Amino acid sequence: MNFMMLINGIPVDAVSANDRGLLYGDGVFRTLKREGGLSRCWPRHYAKLAHDCAALGLRCPDAATLAFELAQLPPDCVAKIIVTRGPGARGYAIAADVLPTRIVTASALPGYPESHCSSGVKAHLCKLRLSSQPRLAGIKHLNRLENVLARMEWDDASVAEGLLLDEAGSVIEGTMSNVFAWQGGVLHTPDLSRCGVAGVQRDRILFLAAELGLSVAVAPLELDELMAADEVLLSNSVIGLWQVREFNGRVWQGGEIGARLRPLLERRDD
Repeated sequence: MNFMMLINGIPVDAVSANDRGLLYGDGVFRTLKREGGLSRCWPRHYAKLAHDCAALGLRCPDAATLAFELAQLPPDCVAKIIVTRGPGARGYAIAADVLPTRIVTASALPGYPESHCSSGVKAHLCKLRLSSQPRLAGIKHLNRLENVLARMEWDDASVAEGLLLDEAGSVIEGTMSNVFAWQGGVLHTPDLSRCGVAGVQRDRILFLAAELGLSVAVAPLELDELMAADEVLLSNSVIGLWQVREFNGRVWQGGEIGARLRPLLERRDD
């Protein structure tokens, strides 16, 4: 399929050169799957979008408008919603009458091998360290240069993802994913109160794990704790849930927790 873009509901292919999203990364976004004409986990994605807009003082488009525009996209695609502060004059100060820009795009679904789920992926330990900024922690804002620079660290096609640490050396996330470690009968995922992105799929996994009777912990996760885990998992709304097979010199053989969670994530939208 060809790339498709709606800007404020109109099918055009460019934003204003003075849009603050372009000039300063002043905005937020969500990425989600459309399958069979349905936008997967839409209520959760909209709730996250509204939360992130509020955190930056952006006016969030109403859910009905965005749902209507998502319905204009192909039935099976990767949809992306971007909300920027809108066009403005030069300088960081925000004009009182600035109107947000609403962008909805569609891209082809990626053709990841089924083996990424069943037998796992190889991951790279990124040299770049994530900086701490509690005001932006958890938010899917447009300032993603750290992720871009981290992704530039490898060009090996056998590596599917890179894992990022913060300045203190704690595991935070992947360049495009959230991280989980199953160890000692507990599903651990890093605390994201100082940096990182709290994804919708991460929330769903924590919810479904508790429903399955699994103990969960959201707390700082050290690299040596991750390396000692019985199972390491990566998630986002497009990839679903991947096993990590190889990382930082260790090799894992399969895992039951991913196998238990994956069917629920694929079947359900809660």
